[in-house]
Order: sequence, then C-alpha cells, then structure tokens
Amino acid sequence: MTSALSGSPRRTAVDLAALVNSAQLRAVDVVAEALEHIDAADTEVRAFRELWPQQALRAAADVDAAVAAGQPLPLAGVPLGVKASEGVDSVQARRLIAAGCIPIGTTSVPRGTPWQTWGHTDRGPTTNPWRADRSPGGSSAGSAAAVAAGLVPLATGNDGAGSLRIPAAWCGIVGMKVTTGLLPARDRAGLNAPGPLARTVADAAAYLGAVLGTEVRTQRPTDAHRPVRALWTATLGYAKTDPGIVVVARAAADRLADAGVIEWVDHDLVLTDPAGAWHALRRGDPAPSDLASRADNNRRLAAAFQVAEVLLTPTAPVSAHGHDGPGETISVSLTWAFNLSGHPAASVPVGLGADGVPIGLQIVVPHRDEATLLRMADAFLSSPGISDLRADRAHTAD
Repeated sequence: MTSALSGSPRRTAVDLAALVNSAQLRAVDVVAEALEHIDAADTEVRAFRELWPQQALRAAADVDAAVAAGQPLPLAGVPLGVKASEGVDSVQARRLIAAGCIPIGTTSVPRGTPWQTWGHTDRGPTTNPWRADRSPGGSSAGSAAAVAAGLVPLATGNDGAGSLRIPAAWCGIVGMKVTTGLLPARDRAGLNAPGPLARTVADAAAYLGAVLGTEVRTQRPTDAHRPVRALWTATLGYAKTDPGIVVVARAAADRLADAGVIEWVDHDLVLTDPAGAWHALRRGDPAPSDLASRADNNRRLAAAFQVAEVLLTPTAPVSAHGHDGPGETISVSLTWAFNLSGHPAASVPVGLGADGVPIGLQIVVPHRDEATLLRMADAFLSSPGISDLRADRAHTAD
C-alpha cells in the first residue's frame, strides 16, 4: 500500500474507488488530501460553506476497514460534496454514503435574493472557477464549483428548474437530473429531482448506479450500429437564446451528426412558455389554465419523442452573469419545461463562449431512459473539440 496519492483530488471517482478497493490507496489518505486541497484552493472559489474533517476521516477509516474485511464498495473512499440545502439525510446522499462515498462538507446554495443562480458563504459569494467575476450558476452552486475546480470528484445536486443543469453548463461539467418520481422530490409541487455533478460521464454513471440501485451503462450510441434520431431546437418555441451560444451548441451537435452518431429528424416542436405554470405549481395555487398549459406541453413533447429519441437544446440561453445578478434574464428558460414534464435531462460542456465561460448543451430523453442520457453525454464528451475544453478546464482548476 502507498500513501503517495499524487494528486488524488483530480482523479476520477471511478479510479479512486478502484484504487481504494484494491488497497493501493487508503480512504483516509484520499480524504485527508482532499481536505488539505480544499483548505488551500477554496479561498477564491468559496464552494464549501462548512467542512467536516473529523467526521470524514472517521467515515474513511470505516470504509478502509470494510475493504480490508473483503467488502468492496462501488464508490469506496470517494470524497463527496453535499448540497447544503439537502444535507446527508436525503435518499441520494444516504445511498451514496452506503456505496462508500465520504461526505466532507456542505456546498453553497443561494440565500437572500429572489434569483437563484448564485451561492452564498460567510466568506463571500461562490465564484465560477473559469472567471471569478462570474456566478457558477445555481442553486447547486457550490457543488458545481467544487467539482469544476477539482476539489471533489462528485457532489450532490437537485434540480427544480435547472438547478443542476445551469451550474453544470456554466462551470463546464456534467450535470444530470433523473426522471421525476424515481426518487422523492424535495418540494411539495414534485418538480424537483436529484442527480449528480461530475467531471466525467463514467463518474455520473457510477453515482446514478449507487443512487438508483442499478447499473447504468455508458456505451456510446455507435455501439448500437445505427444513428440516434435527434431533434434540435434553440428556443423550444419561446425562449430568447443568445446567438453566440446557439452557434457553439449546434456546432457540437453537428459534429456528432457528421460522425454518424446522430441523425437529424424534422419536427416542429413549439412549447408554451412554462413560466406561469411553473410558478403557480410552486406556489401551490395552479389555475385550470396552468394545468391545461402543462398538459398541452406534455402532449407536444410526447409527439416529439414519437419521432426522435433525444432532444437537444442549449442548456442556458445566456452566459454566466456577474455577482450583481441576472437582471431581466430568465436563465432557466430552456430547462424548467422538463421539470414540469418530468423528463430526465443533462447538461454537457461543448465549448467556450467569447467571454471564456463554458457553454453547455442540454440532452433530454424519454422518461426513465437514463441509460440513453448517459450514452449521449458520453458521445458528446468524446467528440472532437471537447477534449480541448476538458484540458483547459483542468488547467483552470489547478
């Protein structure tokens, strides 16, 4: 056994678990180095609101004891950031801990403003690891920033309107919300769904495997020997999306089409702006017109998925805003429709904007088809051009 971790905070969750399970690393050493790295590197990012060093080291020692007793764990010794508004008592957090993850502290969430795309700490706002003057998005702000900055390989999130996907897009990582209803919602309206924030699709798959209790494979769509039928929309029929973001996101999708991974299908998908229905449902006082609008959008989406297997859009209509707020921009205009419809959806990084902040592409699939969601995410992250972004992200996070 060796305690020479050689940069374990930058290792993937899958790699760390394999090393701990094979006794090449000890979980206590992995966690100790992660805590040391956070202490040194989180001064500017401010991803964590609170750290639990003693509890984390005790939990890591328990994982080491389990491995030594011949009980391998799928995520043995993986440091985990925990969204502060969720804590360790949620279903997904408990299942991740049972799989061997070590919760090391709470990650920042918003407080005190009507807009939710930022993170609060007592040391100041959470910053975007790509540009300190920009927000990381939210509400899973600290979780996304911690993963993007290489502080932890995995962090929990939940998504009621885009709270996983927006910060994943703006921080240049992978964020996925599962099908509504697979796990308990954290809001009375039932719009909120949990999911991972990760740097790799393999790590997101391992997270979902632990949380959903089933293996979710990540083979690329080309393994099926036919292109995946894909539908593109930059606006969903109502959003005002920045043309520069559309260009980058569509170019990434076209690269997959050129490679034969996807094939475009024609379908005129136009949804009704879900803002009114979303707010009414969150308040708990939807009018008949709100329910009718939601049902109509659900019918339109069902018709779209009759001809397409995946729906592709930009994740956010705009780039990350500054710490003074988004102004009149509705950052979730392309994401919250799928909280109302319940479809699983992910954001993957596909390029950089002119301001140097990542741009995300949103992948939406039919209900309970998280396997296709992961396979498509893997295809995008493996496509030409994205590897350069990932290298840039690693350099920025160092």
